[in-house]
Amino acid sequence: MGEILDMKLTTKGRYAVTAMMDLALHGKLGNVTLADIAGRQNISPAYLEQLFGSLRKAGLVTAVRGPKGGYRLARNDQEISLADILVAADEQINMTCGGGNACSNEDPCLTHGLWNNLSDEFFTFLDSKKLSEMVRSRYVQTKATEQEVTMIGNIPVELADSLA
Repeated sequence: MGEILDMKLTTKGRYAVTAMMDLALHGKLGNVTLADIAGRQNISPAYLEQLFGSLRKAGLVTAVRGPKGGYRLARNDQEISLADILVAADEQINMTCGGGNACSNEDPCLTHGLWNNLSDEFFTFLDSKKLSEMVRSRYVQTKATEQEVTMIGNIPVELADSLA
């Protein structure tokens, strides 16, 4: 049997998705501070500041100043895809043939087209996964309940659990 393709997201990509999911869950109750996300998700506040700068520039989050400030989603969670988040975090989601200097678009290796096609399909898959769908999964709902989230969108957690 052949080798399994081992593809891992960087810490930046994983944290960006985690922070956006936290914001989607907790943002229904008001603006969310980076300190709150950091505490719930065990992510450094300084690291979150960097991430949220990128997410803000990409138009995924909005900063709200003032005593009740924090962050909120800039768009509806049904419009934000996993691909949007990963691209904003500068996550490399393209698969490569690993040919190094031996392969380029100008002088492709034997499997170059295969990896390009796979990259396109993977991006399409990530683009089809919306933030709203991710926060409604049974696992996320269970974790949200542990974090005392009472609503997912406009659906109470206990009702959303029965709909999954």
